Amino acid sequence: MLKNRISLAVRYALSAGVISTALIYSPLSAAQETEVDKDVEVISVTGSRIRQPGAVSASPIISIGEKELGFQQEPEVEQILRNLPATVPGDGSNVNNGSGGAATINLRGLGAQRSLVLMNGRRMIPYNYNGAVDSSTIPSALIERIDIVTGGASAVYGSDAIAGAVNIVLKDDFQGVVFDAKHSETGDGDGDKDSFSITLGSNLEDDKGNVVLSLGWMKRDQILLGDRPLGLLGIETKTGANYEQFLNGEPPIPAPDACSGPNSVESGGSTTAFPTRFAIVGAGQTGAGQFRNDGTLAASECSVFNFNPYNFYQTPSERYSATALGNYYLTDDHQVYSSVNFTNTSVDTQVAPSGTFGSSFNLPLANPLIGDQARQFMIDGATAALGEGSLDSSNWQDINGNGIVDEADYLTVQLRRRTLELGARTERFDSTQFQMVTGVTGYFLDDWQYDASYQYGESNRTTVRGGYTNLTNIQNALDTTDGVTCKNGDSSCVPINLFGGFGSITEEMAGYAQAIALQQQKYSQEVFTASVNGSFNFIEIPGAGAPLAMSFGYEKRKEKGLFEPDECLKLAPASCQGGAGGNQLPISGGFSVDELFMEGYLPVLDGLPGAETLDVEFGFRWADYDTVGSNETWKLGFNWRPVSDILVRVMQQQATRAPNVGEIASPVVTGLDNAQSDPCSIANAGNIDEALKQLCISTGMSEAQVGNVQNVISGQVQVISGSDPLNPPGAEEADTFTAGIVWTPEFNSLENFTITLDYYDIDISNIIGNFSAQEILDACYVLGDTNECAKINRIGGDLTIAGAGIEQFTTNLKSQRAEGIELGFNFAVLMDEMGELQFSGNINKYLTQESQSSDTARIIDCKGYFSTSCDPVSELRWVQRTSWVWEDLTMSLQWRHIDGVDVEPIEAPNVFEDFRSIESYDYFDLFASYYATENIVVNFGIDNIFEKEPPVVGGEAGDTSSNSGNTFPSNYDVLGRKFKMGIKVQF
Repeated sequence: MLKNRISLAVRYALSAGVISTALIYSPLSAAQETEVDKDVEVISVTGSRIRQPGAVSASPIISIGEKELGFQQEPEVEQILRNLPATVPGDGSNVNNGSGGAATINLRGLGAQRSLVLMNGRRMIPYNYNGAVDSSTIPSALIERIDIVTGGASAVYGSDAIAGAVNIVLKDDFQGVVFDAKHSETGDGDGDKDSFSITLGSNLEDDKGNVVLSLGWMKRDQILLGDRPLGLLGIETKTGANYEQFLNGEPPIPAPDACSGPNSVESGGSTTAFPTRFAIVGAGQTGAGQFRNDGTLAASECSVFNFNPYNFYQTPSERYSATALGNYYLTDDHQVYSSVNFTNTSVDTQVAPSGTFGSSFNLPLANPLIGDQARQFMIDGATAALGEGSLDSSNWQDINGNGIVDEADYLTVQLRRRTLELGARTERFDSTQFQMVTGVTGYFLDDWQYDASYQYGESNRTTVRGGYTNLTNIQNALDTTDGVTCKNGDSSCVPINLFGGFGSITEEMAGYAQAIALQQQKYSQEVFTASVNGSFNFIEIPGAGAPLAMSFGYEKRKEKGLFEPDECLKLAPASCQGGAGGNQLPISGGFSVDELFMEGYLPVLDGLPGAETLDVEFGFRWADYDTVGSNETWKLGFNWRPVSDILVRVMQQQATRAPNVGEIASPVVTGLDNAQSDPCSIANAGNIDEALKQLCISTGMSEAQVGNVQNVISGQVQVISGSDPLNPPGAEEADTFTAGIVWTPEFNSLENFTITLDYYDIDISNIIGNFSAQEILDACYVLGDTNECAKINRIGGDLTIAGAGIEQFTTNLKSQRAEGIELGFNFAVLMDEMGELQFSGNINKYLTQESQSSDTARIIDCKGYFSTSCDPVSELRWVQRTSWVWEDLTMSLQWRHIDGVDVEPIEAPNVFEDFRSIESYDYFDLFASYYATENIVVNFGIDNIFEKEPPVVGGEAGDTSSNSGNTFPSNYDVLGRKFKMGIKVQF
């Protein structure tokens, strides 16, 4: 019976997982790979520490094998994983404004922080204090396969594996030499990506062990929004302004001559414009206007700034990596092993030139750089505001005390001027990451295995930020009455002219008005793990065919995070770098956790009618954190094979996620967040009734300001964020349930036929996060929640002025849930002399994808929608691959389907009608490879062969990081057709 069980288990080693696009390896090679010099063949799989007969998992596993990795011809792991229906794009090469300069993995759309990334079953070192792993540090040339376990895996791997775990399995027994070179570029001849790697491996004398060394380099070139017609100009999500120009292939409509300047356009851009827009803080639209190039000031607005062309569709990057693996048998039963991975990466992001944005300044009306007409316009407007009651000591200094506004006075004003003369805003992320593992493993008591290891990882990152305005210096430079010196007496201060056309800021003025700043991050991780696993031969259910297999272990983990900004970045409410969104403060924190864990695998039935096999799988982990105390996780499931070709599997788990360093140690700072509209602003003036008016007044507005202040700017408002000082977050908990069936029949005409169908439900409570700015605005002004109203802090009635803000502290929110069905299939058709046709695919259908911040907050349903709260989440996605293998030639076609999505209904009224829906998208990718000789393989590929254009939704349809260039560049192909070439030489 045992022999029968083993043969079945090995045969279906991969059938237990959801096969996505290619089998990892054939059942024969699986058996060969897992042979050990013991009486019983045992295999361990991702998602379990137990060596068990075969590799049957009660949890669904998506596996991407070496063959599929070859089809992709992609040196960046994140680019491969984002195409899987199980993932939603995270940070990566197509994220510019809001990027952390990394590549993250987001399973089931539940957030990168809830997706645990492993290498050879061990945690990878995070790149920042938020605990996220940069997948660009994975040595792609050494990858044997990538396994993705769906649902909670915390009982096996600990915190963070709520959505699941991604395990990168490396080749640790490689022999020979492989040189691999890849090149890709778009059909427009840009966006080049080049990579080279060389891998060397050898067995030691008498096969005592193996050593492997892999060196790699990758460079990715930039593509600007301005390099593509869609990104050339800003298209307004609300009104559709500039959409017609795009459809007609016309350039942006330039601003009138009186307001002309670089990227100064009629519509579709930022109101931090060129020339300067003027407003008196607290006076709403009274006295507001925009300058002209000749220095005059008029009440009519004549231009906005087209910020699009400066941004990246594809960020430039360069990476160097080195990985060494080794193992050595001290005796036949005891082995030492070690691995070292080092990566150096640089990533550049860039956005449009900075400006004064929503900052307020104390402006002397005697400043001689203000023209006579403009000065009188300001005085007249302030006098009108004084009569309305919106001008008082908070926004007016009556220097001569005469009770009227005149040239001797100061006004508190907004000057929204784009500082083109300072150049684009840039951020360069330079990172080094090091991780080493060393350990010893072996057998005792005949068939019990032990493993003890120590791992240490460290990530160091320096970010250089340039092109930003120094708002403190600009305030100093505005405070002049002679146009030569500043009132603060600083000899280095150069008065600045924000009151004229392009070039009114001279090189000397720009030198004083700008700031270059540094910020540094460091993260370290130490893990000690000791475990044993084996079988209790005396515990065996009669007729079960095998005894109880168990694993026991202890893990000690310490993590520390440090963030240190430049002194000028700490300034509140706005740092020395205007246009960066508030200020930053140092972060220093960490945590330590002790964990005990156990797993069990108990065969129950074997070889009975209706129960070819029945096995129970269970596990438990106890963790004690020095920050949030203790918590427990567990799993319980079974595999039942009623007949030889059908497997039924069920798994119930409880998973946890303890708060990371950033969530427990972030100080309170100001910044920016996405929001659609301010209900108390001029944009909603016609809909403000008495009830709403009183709510607006309760949040710091005067009666005259209600319906008279500006709306949110470019979809962003000021926020006040950080760890909640009164209610720090505790651990998240998730109940995860999976159930599925695997069918592996034998057909004469088909090989490796496998169909898997799995249901998953991941329900998280006490999620760690913050209310979105729009949620708080809606809760206050729509639902009338006074607790939420208390979080809104206005200055002059406005939410866009530095110092104003919506409090959105990190704490525990109510819930988040992802539920769906996943179908996988794989089979091959033999065609005799014509080779073999191979078919595989993976389909995911969401049943639920929603979150709720509190009992009174609305449920945010993202299934089938996009919005400022939802990155596009298609209800149905699939990838399907058809391959033809004939002698030395392989050709393969991949079909990527993305179901259509609609704008979230609550936001639809503020979205242009043509932008409220995105149709279904189908992409087709072609690949071919040919063995030119026994040692040389040449590869060629074309992605998006029909050059499907991305959808158009404008620039305010989603959050800043995901919605850029009038589309969603991480979700849809924005670069057009892409050509790939490669050569692999192996000996």
